[in-house]
Amino acid sequence: MKEIFNYKDFLQVIGQAGFSMGGGNSEGIFAVVPWNWNEEPPYETPVRWHTGESETDPWEWRIRVLDEKTDIAYGKFFFKKSGYITKEFYPYFLAMRRNGQELEEEYLAGKISQYAKKIYEIVKEHGTLPLHAIKQIGGIAKEDKAKFDRALVELQMKMYLTMCGRQQKLSLKGEEYGWSSTVFCTTEKFFGEEVFRQAAGISEVEAIAKITEQVQRLNPNAEPKKIKKFIMG
Repeated sequence: MKEIFNYKDFLQVIGQAGFSMGGGNSEGIFAVVPWNWNEEPPYETPVRWHTGESETDPWEWRIRVLDEKTDIAYGKFFFKKSGYITKEFYPYFLAMRRNGQELEEEYLAGKISQYAKKIYEIVKEHGTLPLHAIKQIGGIAKEDKAKFDRALVELQMKMYLTMCGRQQKLSLKGEEYGWSSTVFCTTEKFFGEEVFRQAAGISEVEAIAKITEQVQRLNPNAEPKKIKKFIMG
């Protein structure tokens, strides 16, 4: 894979790779940008975290991808950490993580927490919702923040919800203020039914083989246990 000098390089490589950890490669799988915000790049490049420069700041790229592309998802998909998955590879992860099930089925089977179910139903009812609105509608108290955060990660790891942009808060006068808030939507709304139809035709064995083969191509040194956890969530 080529070295990354700008957003265009990033898009080219993520398209070839099919997936990537979001910030550095701390889990030993693969990352398009293999260093984190507090690490020096392993080669000379203008790419730096948290500069606000849209062409060279990986932190900005996650939102540019959601705003500008229709074939790349970004969210907390791997090891409860952020990452990218292209539309080509999404059905394979979907086949593993959801196996054709709906949230209600998994909830009744004890595989989804009641708190996560509550958050999912709020987002599903409204279509898309920024983080602060989910908390407001759900009556999430400050003391419930940790539980709320865990549930939100749970829903992303199981591919029921995904990030789909950002939005600033609005005052009573309709004026924007404060920091931007991450917007969430259901996976169905983000990608449409096509990826679900594809996932329905993919067996667990096929999904594991496809993703494992690609991980090993990207990183021949990836540990089998890590690869399995990367796939299964």
